[in-house]
Amino acid sequence: MIASVLVANRGEIACRVFRTCRELGIRTVAVHSDADENALHARVADEAVRLPGAAPSDTYLRGDLIVKAALSAGADAVHPGYGFLSENADFARAVLDAGLVWIGPPPEAIEAMASKTRAKKLMGLAPLSTVTADDLPVLVKAAAGGGGRGMRVVRELGDLDAELTAARAEALGAFGDGEVFVEPYVEGGRHVEVQILADTHGTVWALGTRDCSLQRRHQKVIEEAPAPGLGELTQTLHDLSVRAARAVDYVGAGTVEFLIADGRVHFLEMNTRLQVEHPVTEAVFGIDLVALQIQVAEGSALENDPPRARGHAIEARLYAEDPANAWAPQTGTLHRLAVPDVRLDTGYTDGDPIGVHYDPMLAKAVAHAPTRAEALRKLAGALERATIHGPVTNRELLVRSLRHPEFADARMDTGFYDRHLAALTTPAPDPYAPLAAALADAHGRSRFGGGWRNLPSQPQTKRYAMAGTEYEVRYHHTRDGLTTTEADGVRVLHADARLVVLEVDGVRRKFEVARYGGQVFVNATPLTALPRFPDPTAQQAPGSLLAPMPGTVVRVAEGLAVGAAVTAGEPLLWLEAMKMEHRVSAPTAGTLSALHATPGQQVEVGALLAVVDPTP
Repeated sequence: MIASVLVANRGEIACRVFRTCRELGIRTVAVHSDADENALHARVADEAVRLPGAAPSDTYLRGDLIVKAALSAGADAVHPGYGFLSENADFARAVLDAGLVWIGPPPEAIEAMASKTRAKKLMGLAPLSTVTADDLPVLVKAAAGGGGRGMRVVRELGDLDAELTAARAEALGAFGDGEVFVEPYVEGGRHVEVQILADTHGTVWALGTRDCSLQRRHQKVIEEAPAPGLGELTQTLHDLSVRAARAVDYVGAGTVEFLIADGRVHFLEMNTRLQVEHPVTEAVFGIDLVALQIQVAEGSALENDPPRARGHAIEARLYAEDPANAWAPQTGTLHRLAVPDVRLDTGYTDGDPIGVHYDPMLAKAVAHAPTRAEALRKLAGALERATIHGPVTNRELLVRSLRHPEFADARMDTGFYDRHLAALTTPAPDPYAPLAAALADAHGRSRFGGGWRNLPSQPQTKRYAMAGTEYEVRYHHTRDGLTTTEADGVRVLHADARLVVLEVDGVRRKFEVARYGGQVFVNATPLTALPRFPDPTAQQAPGSLLAPMPGTVVRVAEGLAVGAAVTAGEPLLWLEAMKMEHRVSAPTAGTLSALHATPGQQVEVGALLAVVDPTP
């Protein structure tokens, strides 16, 4: 029996595995980088071992250090989680060679399937060896790992070499393996997968289907089980998945992924690990996949048939990112995170910092109900009522996506965000949020403890930025408390530092207000308190390129130097933040008059990277 498990991972998945281990009475061991010294997964584990450094290549991708950590902590098993080394056959062998139990598939099965190129050959497929204009569009894809890293869609033949270079660099940094390949890019398809679970006694379960079509940057955003509207294709997918598992003598949990277009099934890959979206399968089948992984690793046999599926489950990934700004990841302090009435898997708690080194996913919210429509409504409502105070997130995008007619009618495909992103990210701020923020801030600010003067006086003013627009609010202290004359049909019923109640056209509305320095949250709406008088020095020269996020400069365009002529939209340099590369392009045609960025340089958000003097 396994008595102690080290999780060779971090964040949400480490916390999720620890939760099951505690329920089973198993001691838990965490590993953490220096950047994760006070991370939730390191705090909740029974023991934790430091991996010196911050970059994944120095820490979570160092299999030798992780095996050493397991032995020094007295663990007798290693769970890989997902990402990092979870699909690395050499790491699995190192764990086994050290006399530890590997809670995952045999190294030979990982080797056969973890490389997408080898997996395709095993299934009788092959990537493109050469690419011509007739093959476009194509997809450049990392052979190892997943999560959308190392993937690029190429629509112009002249872009292929640059995208191959970028994909290799990103794959190497994320997985320690820079191999990439090229395959045809199927547009307008649905991304559907099958969860499998196999034991050492010859039993293979196909645990239903999942639809993961809503994606950004080839990384999943919303997933559900079962995949709706498949009909007879469901059995075909089950049969293909079981065949793939048996072909490599698979053991443990894994996922076989497909693209469905025009009624045809296209094999994508087999992920030899637990998936981020595994909770929707757990909800529908009433099982704990991590507990079953541990039981299989201990040699226990599965029942002949899997449990019966019940109801429908939908999962939404909550990211610290700005969907309206090219999905730019966000950093800062997560002051408060609470999503009511649904399962919430997270690696963060109130007050935790969100840094630049790792994936920007904050949490996964999962709703289960008897029908798809009920699950969808439940999850959208929970996210709408959620309290998320901190950096910008994709919460509003998730709510709107779940309520979009195309998704509600199960007519979505992988191009959903290509078609609808602009509409889904159009700001729709609450017009009364600045007023509520000002009234809450004014509570108790009077020199007489919130008193009033029976004399005519100028109104007090407060300025806020909300959704890119500045607002000025005016209010008075009176005998009856705080009042406003700025909004017709609005009456102040109550105002204190945390709660404002307004009557708007006869309807009573509550506004919960939270303040963190200059950042203010009114219900779900974030605002920034502005000074009464703008700083005249806070101006940038035209053509300035500012860092859109904190990160590391990974490279500068070849031959780029001060004095070079550039065209509008030309890529000048690349930043890496949260395990993704982000291109910084020339804002206008002109001459490069300053270049402050150098490879390896750490920059903060808003840092001046370069200046392009516009062509007259």
